[in-house]
Amino acid sequence: MDHNSLDFHAFTSTIWQILAIVIVLAVGLGLVSIATMYVSDVRQKKHAIRRNYPVIGRFRYFFEHLGEFFRQYFFAMDREEMPFNRAERSWVYRAAKNLNNTIAFGSTRAINTTGSILFLNCPFPTLEEDSLEPQEITIGEFTARQPYKTREMFHISALSFGAISKPALRALSIGAKKAGIWLNTGEGGLTQYHLEGGCDIVFQIGTAKYGARTPDGQLSLEKLKEIAAHPQVKMFEIKMSQGAKPGRGGMLPAAKITAEVAAVRGIPINKDSISPNGHTDIRSTEDLLRTLVRIREATGKPVGFKIVVGSYAWLDELFAGIHRLGLNHAPDFISLDSCDGGTGAAPQSLMDFVGLPLKESLPLVVDKLNEYGLRPYVKVIASGKLITPSGVAWALSMGADFATSGRGFMFALGCIQALVCNKNSCPTGITTHRADLQKGLDPTLKSERVASYVRNMTHEIGEIAHACGVQQPRQLKRHHAHMVMENGLSQALNTIYPEAQTKPEFQQVKWVNPIAGN
Repeated sequence: MDHNSLDFHAFTSTIWQILAIVIVLAVGLGLVSIATMYVSDVRQKKHAIRRNYPVIGRFRYFFEHLGEFFRQYFFAMDREEMPFNRAERSWVYRAAKNLNNTIAFGSTRAINTTGSILFLNCPFPTLEEDSLEPQEITIGEFTARQPYKTREMFHISALSFGAISKPALRALSIGAKKAGIWLNTGEGGLTQYHLEGGCDIVFQIGTAKYGARTPDGQLSLEKLKEIAAHPQVKMFEIKMSQGAKPGRGGMLPAAKITAEVAAVRGIPINKDSISPNGHTDIRSTEDLLRTLVRIREATGKPVGFKIVVGSYAWLDELFAGIHRLGLNHAPDFISLDSCDGGTGAAPQSLMDFVGLPLKESLPLVVDKLNEYGLRPYVKVIASGKLITPSGVAWALSMGADFATSGRGFMFALGCIQALVCNKNSCPTGITTHRADLQKGLDPTLKSERVASYVRNMTHEIGEIAHACGVQQPRQLKRHHAHMVMENGLSQALNTIYPEAQTKPEFQQVKWVNPIAGN
C-alpha cells in the first residue's frame, strides 16, 4: 500500500472519529436537554399538559403553532370544530390569561349564516366617562328572609364534585371569590372545596338529593337547614332537568367514584351512580310550587329551579298555578338550560335530539312571565353554551338577568376539549380523580385565570353595550340586535320575538310581601 493510501485511510479514520464524537456529544446534549425540560415541566405549575406529560406535552404547542400556517390545507378552520370551535376557545384562553384579545385582517365568522346574531351599533356610542356599572339585582326580595344581591352578570353554573376534581373546584371557588360571582355546586353535594375559597354558593338539589337526603333517598329539610347555615350558601336550586340530558338523571361512572366522592354523595364505590330521571316527590306543577315554598321557609333563602324547556304548554299551568296558590309560591328564579348544554356523561340520543335550544326557550319563558305579570318577581338565569361576550350580551338583550357557564370556566382552567370527561383520564386534571393527572392543575394559578375570564367577559360585554348606545349591559333590549334569516338578510329580534304584554287579568295583581308584611 503506497503512502497516499495510508494518508487517505488516516484522514477518513479521523473524520469518522470526529463524527463519532459529534454524535456522542449531540446525543449527550440531547439527553441533557430532555432531562432539563423534564425537570422544568414537572416543577412548573402554569401548564397542566406539560406537567402531566413532561417533554411530550411541549409538542402540543408546536403543532398548534404549525396549525396556524397549514390549517387552510389540512385542518378545519376556526369555526368548524365542535362543540366549541377554535375561535371560541381561543377567546376564552386569551381572556383567562389576560392576553391581547384583538385579531387582525378580518373575521373568520360566517356572518351571513342563518341564526347569526348581529348587534346594532349606533352613530353616537356611549363614551367611557358616561358608562355605568351593571345595576344590582336582588333575588328573593319579596319572599326570602335572606335575599341575595349581586351586580355581576356572569356566573359559574353547576359543576359537581365527582364530575370535576378537587383542584378544579378549589380553583373555581377561589377565582369566583376574586371575581365576586357565585359557584353552583351541581347535584353532587356541598364540599369543603366549594367553601374554602370564600365565594357565594348556589346549592343544587338534584333528583337523587345528594348531600341533602334521608337514608331512603328523600329530601331532608334538616340537612338543608344545616347547609343554609353556611353564610356563603346564598340560594337553592332544584334541578328538574339538565341541558345535555333532559329526561335523564345525573350519570357518574364508577371509575370516577372515589371513597371521598361516595361519602359526600352517600353512594357505594365501584358502581355507576345514576340519579332518577325525575324527582319522585315532584310529579306535578303544584308539587313543584309547594316544594319551593317548603325549602324557602326551611332555609330562609331564595329558591328556584333549573329546567330544559321542551314541551312548553305546562308553563301556562305553572304560572297560572302561582296566581291560584298565591304569589309567594313563585320561584325566586328560573335557571333556563337548553339542548346546547354540556355534561360529563349522557346518552348521545338525548344530547343530540332532545330539548329546545336557548334561542327558542329564553324568549318563550321571558314572554310567558310577562304575560302573567310575574317578570318583575322571577329572575331568569340563562345557560347553555354562553362562553363568549356576544352570547351573554344576546341573553341579556332577550331578557335574562344573568348568564352562567360551566364549560367556559373549564376552558379558563385549561380544558383542551379532549372529550374524555366521562373516562377519568382528563389530561388537564379537571375532570379526573387520578392524582398523577390532577397534579398538573395548580389551584392558585388557575384561580387567577377564572377571575381574569370574568373580568374580560364583563369588559367586552360592556363594549358591545356601549357600541349599541346604552350605558350598561342590562339596558340591552331585543331591538338592539338582529338575527340573520334564511334569505341571508337580518331581521330585528323584537320583530322575530315581539315582547309579550301582561294579560289584562294580571295587570292589577299586587305582590303581598310576606316578609315585610306589605
